Amino acid sequence: MSAISVDEVARQAESLRTEASPGRLQALARPQPFLTIEGLRAGYGAMEIVHGLDLHVGRSQSLCLIGPNGAGKSTVLHSIFGFARILEGRIILDGTDITRFSPQDKLKNAGIAYVLQDKSIFPQMTVEENLLMGGHLLGAAQARRAAERILDSQPRLAARRRHAARVLSGGERRLLEVSRALVMEPAVLLVDEPSIGLEPRYIDMVFELLARLQYEDGKTILMVEQNAKKGLEFADIGYVLVSGELALAGTGRELLANPKVERLFLGG
Repeated sequence: MSAISVDEVARQAESLRTEASPGRLQALARPQPFLTIEGLRAGYGAMEIVHGLDLHVGRSQSLCLIGPNGAGKSTVLHSIFGFARILEGRIILDGTDITRFSPQDKLKNAGIAYVLQDKSIFPQMTVEENLLMGGHLLGAAQARRAAERILDSQPRLAARRRHAARVLSGGERRLLEVSRALVMEPAVLLVDEPSIGLEPRYIDMVFELLARLQYEDGKTILMVEQNAKKGLEFADIGYVLVSGELALAGTGRELLANPKVERLFLGG
């Protein structure tokens, strides 16, 4: 099959649009919605990127957003954390409206942490110092205890705790980025492109960590992932975004089995 251009993928993705009823979206969030987005319109400055999005994910579930470039996937994560301008709609976490919380409040008081897309570590700092930066909203003693807890659970990072982060492999840096977000003990992890720039063995390592966080630690995970196949294999729920709107929603398994999704996003 010949390669499809980005513009052509976006055009053909329009054919995926179905009527995703509120009841269907809520039913995917089991046993009930923990994080909910209602009618989100958001963007940057005067530009609106996301148009009327609804989203539901249950406690300890994972949801993966896929779609063509420019579909608004990262803007959804930015909106939840407070980086984007919300024009309309609400974000509700466990019954509390957090729409207007600042990023600091989201992290400290709402239990939401954001793992940025890439290169967010401090390369001159050691692994340990990077982890301590993750607890900058805590007292020094509490941040150190949290960092030690993370190092106890991550032998690969513990062995390099005194090493400057710049000497880590790409996979180790990604592990550090995710681990630093855990210092605040969040209930919700927003993860932007966890596989970006990584070799296959490191991609597996990162997804194994995310699986442990979901299934052993009970984290709720919202993810944007360019490797749609890997993201949908991991996630309980998949949403396809097209031009800032929800085009299709289902379980990860259902989207993997959808021939149009496979052709446009899975390399089928």
